[in-house]
Amino acid sequence: MKKIGFIGLGVMGLGMAANLLKGGYEVAVYNRTPGKAGPLLALGATELESPSAIAQTADVVITMISNDNAIHDVYWGDNGIFAGARSGVTLIDCSTISPTLAKELANAAASIGVSFLDAPVTGSKPAAEGGTLVFMVGGPAKVLKGVEDVLLAMGRKVIPMGPNGSGSIAKLAHNTIVGINVVALAEGMAIAASGGIDGSAFVELVQSGGAASKAAEMKGPKLLEGNFDVQFSLELMLKDLRLSSVLADSLHVPTPMLEATKSLFQIGESLGLSDLDMSSVGQAYEQWIGRKLSGRSDNLH
Repeated sequence: MKKIGFIGLGVMGLGMAANLLKGGYEVAVYNRTPGKAGPLLALGATELESPSAIAQTADVVITMISNDNAIHDVYWGDNGIFAGARSGVTLIDCSTISPTLAKELANAAASIGVSFLDAPVTGSKPAAEGGTLVFMVGGPAKVLKGVEDVLLAMGRKVIPMGPNGSGSIAKLAHNTIVGINVVALAEGMAIAASGGIDGSAFVELVQSGGAASKAAEMKGPKLLEGNFDVQFSLELMLKDLRLSSVLADSLHVPTPMLEATKSLFQIGESLGLSDLDMSSVGQAYEQWIGRKLSGRSDNLH
């Protein structure tokens, strides 16, 4: 069975690595911030001291990192993956990064004789923990075939998207829709609440009609309860929307809905909501209408 190295034990990575261990894989882990590996060590993981050490011992190295700058450190740093990667290893980045960086990673990997796939995921914390992620993959079909079993230990579906960089493009396009859907839900709930409609009844209606969406299913209850424990943070969604905006500009695609949604998440950031779940953007609407999206008459002014 393949030896797996897993780097990045945040909200998503912890559950993904746990599912690899539950699937019987030998897993070595590393996280830039110490103290995150405890639950995985209890499941049988080994903790190593650097990305380089991970790359020296693994057949497959998976990274799940928060942003482009952190990716640079993990891959190109003095003790980074490229400093330790041995011939034949397959590198899989599951982070949401710019397509340009994904292609740079693929080229750098090829220059030292190793394979690379950009394989971001859809599905937030519950899907990472439940092993129901969907992987959208950019890279050679032959390389993907060799590691598909590893991905399916963490998810329910693997969808090839094309050459390196295609996984990243697909993820940014996908998360554009996710961000728009969350804002659309909050905006509709704001109209309903302002008109005296009970929020629970309205969300039930949404899920029963043409407005039904995964956003309403996942975020409707959070908006009703005001429970913004993180499944996917507002900060990370705003990061993805910014990346998508840059990508759209480079492709000369007009994106008025993306830009409006990005602005609303920037308002959420200015309200100090970055570390909360992305659905907390609904709090901006609550401030504007002076009541809760649940439809309660609490005056917020």
